[in-house]
Parts: sequence; C-alpha cells; structure tokens
Amino acid sequence: MALRATPPFRADHVGSLLRPSELLQARADFATGRIDASRLREVEDTAIRAIIAAQRDAGLRSATDGEFRRTSWHMDFIYRLGGISPTDEKIKVQFHNADGDIEFSSAALRVRDKVRLQDTIFGDDFTFLRGLTEKGGGGVTPKLTIPSPNMVHYRGGPAAIDPEVYPDVEEFWADLATAYAEQVRRLGELGCAYLQFDDTSLAYLNDPAQRAMIAERGDDADHLHLRYIRQINAALANKPEGMAVTTHMCRGNFRSSWTAEGGYDFVAEALFSELNVDGFFLEYDDARSGGFEPLRFVPPGKMVVLGLVTTKSGELESKDDLKRRIDEAARHVPLEQLCLSPQCGFSSTVEGNVLTHEEQTAKLRLIVETADEVWGS
Repeated sequence: MALRATPPFRADHVGSLLRPSELLQARADFATGRIDASRLREVEDTAIRAIIAAQRDAGLRSATDGEFRRTSWHMDFIYRLGGISPTDEKIKVQFHNADGDIEFSSAALRVRDKVRLQDTIFGDDFTFLRGLTEKGGGGVTPKLTIPSPNMVHYRGGPAAIDPEVYPDVEEFWADLATAYAEQVRRLGELGCAYLQFDDTSLAYLNDPAQRAMIAERGDDADHLHLRYIRQINAALANKPEGMAVTTHMCRGNFRSSWTAEGGYDFVAEALFSELNVDGFFLEYDDARSGGFEPLRFVPPGKMVVLGLVTTKSGELESKDDLKRRIDEAARHVPLEQLCLSPQCGFSSTVEGNVLTHEEQTAKLRLIVETADEVWGS
C-alpha cells in the first residue's frame, strides 16, 4: 500500500511534546524576572530546533514545535482573540487517574467585546517552524495545532458571553467563525499546509455526565455537537487550496489524567459525515474510549488516525497488539483510510504527562515502525 503524500500521514502524532528541563527552567526564570522575554525566546528556539530533529530522526513525516512556546494547548490561543480576556474567576476541571483525582485550574474567560482576529495568532511561531523544516528538514511537513472555535464556547458557556455585547448569540457565532476563517486564511499565506483543530468538546459530549453539565448551564446538550460541527465548517469554508486540515478529539489530557469517558457513538453519524476536515485524530488507547463501531459512518476519502499508543504512561505497547487493533478498526473503515498515532499529545500543558523523554521517543519510533509494517514504507 502506497505512502500518503499529504497529511495526515500513516505515522503521525498529535502535536505537543514533553518540554526539556532547560526550557522549564527558563520559563520559571522568566516568571520571576531573572531573564527577559528575549532570552526566553532564545531558549525556546534552541529547544524547538532539537525537537524538530528528534521528530525527523524518529521517522515522522510531520513536525510540530512541540507547543514549546505555550503554557496550555488552548488558552494561549483563545486569550489572543480580540474581544476575549481572562477574568479573576477560575475554571476548575476534575481529572481522573488510577490513583485518584487531580484538579486543573485556569483563569475563566469572558467575551467582553466583539470577537475578532487581531494579530495572526502563532504566526511568528509557525514561520520559525517552517523555516527549520525547509532547511535540512528531511522532507518533514510543518504542522500547526490550534484549538477549535468550539473551545471558546465550551470552556465558558453562555454565561461567558456578555449579553450587552451580543444580545443575539447568533452574532457571536458569526463573529467567531469570521475570526477563525481569517486566521486560517492568513496561515495559508504563511505557507501552512497542515493545520489541526484540537477539540475536546466533541469527545466530551459523548459522556452523559458532560451532557448533564451542559444542560444544567443552559445549553441544548442533545444538539450542541451539531452547532459545533457547523462552527468548524464555517471556519474552514474558504480554507486555502492545498491546506490539509485535521481535528483531534480526546477526553482530556493533563498530567496523565483524563476527564470524560465513553465511545464516539453519540456524535459519530453527524461528526464523520458532516465535519469538513481531511482527517480525524481519535483517542483509542483504552476501553474508556469505546469501540470502533462508530467508524462505520466515516465516508470514503476521509482519514482516521487511530490513537492506539497512549501518552499517559511510558509502558511501550507491542506491535502485535497494535496491528490486531488496526485490523479490528479495518472491519468498520477500509485499511487505506487508516493511520496510526499517539492517543493525545505528550504535554497538553507545560507540566507534561508522567513519562520520560526516552519513553516518548520510543513510542514515536514504535508508531513509525508499526505503520511501515502495516502500510509499507
């Protein structure tokens, strides 16, 4: 079976990678005023050069900057949208793991003015990444990850939108789509050919507990996924020619812990048949993620990237087990429409998951080797 010439690739990864100790120290030094922003940027640049080389050496055909310049996968982007700002209140999310529960806390957001795009968010970061992959990058495609527009709404809900700014909530949705569409257009002008919308909402909504929470705050929990699908489609309605767009959907990833559970069944039919992306990165590393049956709704031409390799622990999966699960998935969607990746990022927030850099590298190499054996190299 031939290699794929366009993203997503047979062996791929979600985006975030463990931060090296030098970068974590520089962040701490910057926070306390021991170094300035210029020096922090230098340390980030050095770390990004190294992580691009590591991705290339592992055999991957795409490379991200590891999200090394971010504190979290989504809030760094959302707070840079015009009209949106953090508040003094805190969003607290319960995450679960085998040892108990931990809490993720971040500043709540408030839509205080009309939503709009000001500067191209992460534009300079992508330009730096592209420059490195084009200069001796070994044919590696630069990939940029940004949170989907849905995350602006899912985090705060209706209460986060100032009714004096948006007395008609449809105007909020329209402005949000326009801002994202402009972001996508500008990224295309910068040469971005591989863009990913990271989205937990469409996976969370499969969980009855999450839907109950959504209903309690005043949203239509049974149909919100349809609104979210339309929002992504509106953001991508005029995407640049030649840009591949994927979406990654997981159930939470913070310090090797998770939030939601349940298969993709609740959203599957609308998600796979209506969402206008080129590929779906799906979490499938354990029983909490459900079975492969929802993949029967994936239409011809759409790619499914099976997240079979967990990023939540350093234990290395066996190739035979991965191949067996790929075969199981291929009963519901043709093998030629499948790819392989980790189930999520390795470091969705700056803290990272509980595994070593060596274990991270071993997992990336395992994905490449397994994909080569399944689809050919």
